[in-house]
Amino acid sequence: MTRKQFAQMILATVLVGIRQMHAAGPRSIKVYKTPTCGCCGSWVQHLRENGFEVDVQDVKDTSPYRHKFGIPAQLMSCHTAVVNGYAIEGHVPASDIQRLLREKPNAKGLAVPGMPAGSPGMESARTDAYSVMLVSANGGATVFQQYPRK
Repeated sequence: MTRKQFAQMILATVLVGIRQMHAAGPRSIKVYKTPTCGCCGSWVQHLRENGFEVDVQDVKDTSPYRHKFGIPAQLMSCHTAVVNGYAIEGHVPASDIQRLLREKPNAKGLAVPGMPAGSPGMESARTDAYSVMLVSANGGATVFQQYPRK
């Protein structure tokens, strides 16, 4: 192998790595939660275990953030997060956030209304059926992903 071929091989390897990093998108997420909420802390841990860099902002009340980022009241939960300009409300699985970042829909974000048993951060002996909702740019919502009762 010549020096030129070796240099081309190294450059190609670096470019593939850069493309893969760019395709995955930034993995930094900011979470607004109250300091005493244990399930919020568990959800943050779920995000970290799935490759997200999490910046936690403890706040007295999360509702101003939910309102600021356009999450309708009927989709509210106990914490609000922001990643790449998308709002994430409640116990949304990391895999759905990763899908959102890959697909990049024209939307405000994702929400899991309430606090369903079995969702990330709400692990228990039972798992309730729940849906992850895609909040559209106009504030409407459609099902993004469904999880069955177990």
